[in-house]
This record gives sequence, structure tokens and C-alpha cells, in this order.
Amino acid sequence: MEKKPISRAGFDALMKELKQLQEIERPAIIEAVQTARAHGDLGENAEYSSARERQRHIDKRIRHLEEIIGNAQVIDISSLSGDRVTFGATVTVEDDTGNKMQCQLLSDIEADGKVVIACTSPFGRAVIGKCRGDTCVVRTPGGEKEYEILEVRFN
Repeated sequence: MEKKPISRAGFDALMKELKQLQEIERPAIIEAVQTARAHGDLGENAEYSSARERQRHIDKRIRHLEEIIGNAQVIDISSLSGDRVTFGATVTVEDDTGNKMQCQLLSDIEADGKVVIACTSPFGRAVIGKCRGDTCVVRTPGGEKEYEILEVRFN
């Protein structure tokens, strides 16, 4: 399977969440399931049903995090530099109406759609590889938008 880039901070946040789920939340919900099971008829036991549903949710999230972590290529963005837009770059762009936007290109998991944009998003794919002064066209649901790259920097 293809490795997917992620920043060190993003990777550490995933590891922290996984540890929380595995060491604290999962043991607690297993205990809650056992307690609810001891109350008798499981068919009419809302406490048991709720606890089992929560356990399924936690187990699913653990598997998802393990998959992401297993396929992660951790990139130390503090060591990156250059004049081309790559993963980890902070980009300032201006659209054809004069609106400026600044964002950082990171992984899908770290993206918030505002300040941090996924490098695999339509915008991310359009600006990757570009330099200051280049223009790119991004296909959006509202039509195509043209952006000029004003600045590329690495923090």
C-alpha cells in the first residue's frame, strides 16, 4: 500500500488518540459492557446495547487509526525549504477577484479546509510544484478559479 505523507505533529496527535483509546477508553467500555450484562435480559437492556454500540465505535476508530499510522510517511516539515510548493509549504495566493488566502498544505487527516488544506484536494493538487508568480486553475463546484502564487514559505 502507498505511504501517505503526514507531519510529525499530525502523526503524534494520531498516536496520542490511539493510546487514549487503547489504554483508557476501551478498557472502560469493556467494563461497562460486563456490568450491563450482569443486569440480566440483554434483549431489553438499553445500557448494554448502548455500551456495545460505543465499544464497536471505539474498536472501529482504533482499526482506522492503526491503518493510517501503518501507512504514514512522517515528514519533518521544519527541515523543508525551497521555492516550490510541496507538502508542508505555507502558500499565499490571490484569486482573480483580488481575494488573498494563506494556507498550509498537509495531509487529509490534518486538513481543516480553511487554514490547513489537504495536499490531495483540488486546490492542493493545483498548487503543488508551482513557484512564486505562477498561476494555477482550480476546479471547484462553482466553476474554475484561477490563483496566482504570491508567496511560498516553510515554517
